[in-house]
Amino acid sequence: MRTFGALGHRAFAMVWMANAVALCGIATFDAACAWLMTSLDPEPVMVSLVQTATVLPMFLLTLVGGALADVVRPRRFLIANTALIALVVAAFAAVVASGRATSASLLATIFVLSGAWALNAPAWLAIIPEAAPPEELESAIAANGLAYTLSRLAGPPAFGLATAIAGASAPFWAFFACNAAAIALLLAGRAPQRSEARPPPERVWRAIGVGLRHALHNRRLHGPLLRALAFFAFASASAALLPVVARQALGRPGFYAALLSAGALGAIGGSLAFVALRRRVGLDRVVDLGCVLVSAALVLFGASRSVPVLLAASLVAGFAGILALTGLTIAAQQVLPTWVRGRGLSVLLTVAFGSVTVGSAGWGTLASVDDPAHALLAAAAGLALTLPLTARLRLGGAAAVDLAPSLHYRRIDLARAVEDDEGPVLVIVDYRVGPAERAAFVDAIAEVGRERRRDGATRWGAFQDVEDDGRWVETFSLDSWSDLRRLRERVTRADRQVERRIEAMLQAPRTVRFHVAPQRRRNPPFVEAASVQAVVRALRRT
Repeated sequence: MRTFGALGHRAFAMVWMANAVALCGIATFDAACAWLMTSLDPEPVMVSLVQTATVLPMFLLTLVGGALADVVRPRRFLIANTALIALVVAAFAAVVASGRATSASLLATIFVLSGAWALNAPAWLAIIPEAAPPEELESAIAANGLAYTLSRLAGPPAFGLATAIAGASAPFWAFFACNAAAIALLLAGRAPQRSEARPPPERVWRAIGVGLRHALHNRRLHGPLLRALAFFAFASASAALLPVVARQALGRPGFYAALLSAGALGAIGGSLAFVALRRRVGLDRVVDLGCVLVSAALVLFGASRSVPVLLAASLVAGFAGILALTGLTIAAQQVLPTWVRGRGLSVLLTVAFGSVTVGSAGWGTLASVDDPAHALLAAAAGLALTLPLTARLRLGGAAAVDLAPSLHYRRIDLARAVEDDEGPVLVIVDYRVGPAERAAFVDAIAEVGRERRRDGATRWGAFQDVEDDGRWVETFSLDSWSDLRRLRERVTRADRQVERRIEAMLQAPRTVRFHVAPQRRRNPPFVEAASVQAVVRALRRT
């Protein structure tokens, strides 16, 4: 596997270019907003609120974006939402050009646009496995990281150059142009259709609940989530306080742009080195290295105002940050089945954005009441302490797990036709287990319970018959018949191995019974038309 071998496939290359152009516009916008705030209100707490306004809506809305990425076509959704972003950016650029921008209007614009990006982010990640071959997934994710780092390299100089030539509104018009180019690239290259049969489409809000339950009961996902929580809570101090560091050091926007560019250069180095480092030391050690180096960069930011030292610190922070981010993303991708990948990645992003939101506000507040240097040093110490605290959370052990659908369940023989929206549904499974296998059965059925709840069951339980010592009953329920159909299609080959272990313990074949509650009344047509489902259906159409 080459470092960026996925770029040799046209479908992925077109998606990659669209993402890179959009990210370049975001980097230009971010730099312009942070510096504009130092002109409108230079207080550290206000400057840090730029970061908070950026990540708070991502924390609030990324789960919705993940559900949309799983139930609609990501490409169509990206085109529609990116067009909306372009319109909002154009309106704010006109406000800046007229000289009427205020700190409040700046924060409000950032908040709205970040909400739109939050809806886009899972779709950009979910479309990667559709556009890249399975054997190139790791290189595709590394290439995606390279797109981010290239954007961080190109964005700050674009901000500085545009501002110097055409004034404060120019970077915002540049962002508008980047969004238009991204839409054109998405229209030019269609990702291949998913080869596997997809479950019936879900309602968006129910899909969010299923995604959250999957994350709660997917133990392999807990490591990446907790590591992300620990990393971003402290690493966020760097981005939140970097404008303050730049202003205290030289006080010129060119130096702030130089710091951002140095970070982007470091991130490019991290992207280029990631695959080789992963092969040499493993995923866990790569993420550990990222934490150590970011902590060292925070120390340099807090202890020095020397221009060369600060540029070196930005270089190190960029290198380390992309190692940690790429490693955590790969760790999550490896443990998420296709059907829930968008929602699972959105949970990871929600944890990261939530950590950055709280961290940015906290470090900005501490810098306002004390010295910004002290806040940066405290963040460095906290990040270093997370390493021993998260040492047991392993990331690299799930690559061999087979998450392909098993599709082994028999067809259900129905006594009558059952509509998809009928429910709730109750499933009862009878097992006959001997005394010698009882302990092993209890452990294995607990794994099956986690599988059922990962795949959509709302309730689950296993019970021993007190009148018949060898009889065990498993029960689980779902909201509707279509949810049962989805659950049966979501069972992976790894889950099937657990079921085979149970089958080997049984004294007789298990029996399964399906029960459905009386049919519920449908919603009135006007309620259905007013719901978000109308939008989802429009985006789902080819």
